[in-house]
Amino acid sequence: MITLLDLYHVLTAVVPLYVAMILAYGSVKWWKIFSPDQCSGINRFVALFAVPLLSFHFISTNNPYKMNYKFIAADSLQKTIVLIVLAIWSRFSSRGSLEWSITLFSLSTLPNTLVMGIPLLKGMYGDSSGTLMVQIVVLQCIIWYTLMLFLFEYRGARLLIVEQFPDTAGSIISFKVDSDVLSLDGKEPLQTEAEVGEDGKLHVTVRKSTSSRSEIFSRRSHGPNSGVSLTPRPSNLTNAEIYSLQSSRNPTPRGSSFNHSDFYSMVNGRNISGVSPRQSNFGNLGYDEEGGGNVSRTNNGYPGPPNNGIFSPVTGSKKKGNGGDGGKDLHMFVWSSSASPVSEGGIHVFRGGDYGNELGGVASHHKDYDEFGHDEFSFRNRTVTDGVDKEGPVLSKLGSSSTTELHPKNSEGESRPTSMPPTSVMTRLILIMVWRKLIRNPNTYSSLIGLTWSLISFRWNVVMPAIVAGSISILSNAGLGMAMFSLGLFMALQPRIIACGNSVASFAMAVRFLTGPAVMAVASIVVGLRGVLLHIAIVQAALPQGIVPFVFAKEYNVHPDILSTGVIFGMLIALPITLVYYILLGL
Repeated sequence: MITLLDLYHVLTAVVPLYVAMILAYGSVKWWKIFSPDQCSGINRFVALFAVPLLSFHFISTNNPYKMNYKFIAADSLQKTIVLIVLAIWSRFSSRGSLEWSITLFSLSTLPNTLVMGIPLLKGMYGDSSGTLMVQIVVLQCIIWYTLMLFLFEYRGARLLIVEQFPDTAGSIISFKVDSDVLSLDGKEPLQTEAEVGEDGKLHVTVRKSTSSRSEIFSRRSHGPNSGVSLTPRPSNLTNAEIYSLQSSRNPTPRGSSFNHSDFYSMVNGRNISGVSPRQSNFGNLGYDEEGGGNVSRTNNGYPGPPNNGIFSPVTGSKKKGNGGDGGKDLHMFVWSSSASPVSEGGIHVFRGGDYGNELGGVASHHKDYDEFGHDEFSFRNRTVTDGVDKEGPVLSKLGSSSTTELHPKNSEGESRPTSMPPTSVMTRLILIMVWRKLIRNPNTYSSLIGLTWSLISFRWNVVMPAIVAGSISILSNAGLGMAMFSLGLFMALQPRIIACGNSVASFAMAVRFLTGPAVMAVASIVVGLRGVLLHIAIVQAALPQGIVPFVFAKEYNVHPDILSTGVIFGMLIALPITLVYYILLGL
């Protein structure tokens, strides 16, 4: 039976976390103490030092030789069950999609274990439960977050291939990715070049398009009468033009400021104002009788197909946001390799002014937030107002900021299957990109080094030198409070706490606080957990949404509004919900 003293101990452990969060919220929202630039600096410190060292502290002091394998098995089984069900749903259901599978997996299985779970469960069930939470943190950092990266890069690779090689993807036998390409998330301006091997197969090179753009601007600087041919930069595949994207720091799908009139003016010797969107004309190659080689055929020379999906040029006015200072960023306290106007390497969580509301393919206006949840939501496509389906890749509804489906539609509106390169080729490409992301993430190093040290210290009773331990603890001790403070700053600079609409938020909260614990209860019973261990497993599954999945969602632009609501609103209602679970399980 739960006593009032037990509840007091729980509140003693958790309320200080909310105090730090509320103070941060008030310092920006009410008292105007911090500007968005200053918030970015605070979050940058937390991302690079406080949270990684906090993770290292917990992992390095946990005995890996006394892990509860049944508890770990229950947690792994829960995630495996959800992953299998979502994979089947995505593969065989007409309403399934890869984007929603990723989002639902995050919502149902990846709670905020490090920041909220350890202090909350310690207050409820004692120090032994904190040890169990550390074991979950190790698995999340090393296995499940890596799997999330794999899924996001797989999606990015598919989008790139579908757009670049709609008819010839099955002929690709190798990808070479330049060392400066860090991700396929759509933010880096990329270009592809392909060569046909002796076997008739394609060998593709992916690189940043800065060299291509500088080449175009260099030609522009010669003037119209310089004698330099202002033609699109050709790839190595017999004059098949490969175009590059504009550089964009917005967390929006790949877009371009280039339009057809710009290209015609460039060809005619006038100034150009941007760079064209990437195009690949494989499948439209014809034979040049005079030159004896293959040449690309397009309509009237340039423009490519009228429907370029998310890669088509978009025009629109820029609006000022209503939250924070215009044009400033706030970075969530998890490391990202994306660039930022405020601090390089941070992830864009909040954008005001021209950043937050700039249309870049399918980015939404602030007014769109008011429309979310007012209609019936769907996991698939939505028809436009005249009843005709949108051409090309279509957006999912449900408050989605996901870029596109992976099965584009043809002119008749029917799904057109797109061939993919062999599995081994895709796997190698994705592993390369995931590895590059992991080696730039300080949390990866903190987890691996912490696990390595714990294996050594508990095996041979090696004590960390006091000078090293003191250097780490002075920052790791501040990690928990700074993490919650950072969350409060993030909340204060959001235009809306419920960014995705009420109906979508209700659905997300049901998945987070009902479906996740229910599946965990089934998995725990299957592996034989009983008593207090069963209670701990269920309560930790009912923790609020993890922050790292939201950062990934924002970086790859897959339902970031839903994950943002899961983090913010989930933190607000997490305490009463976990207390309800704690009381019901203790009856």
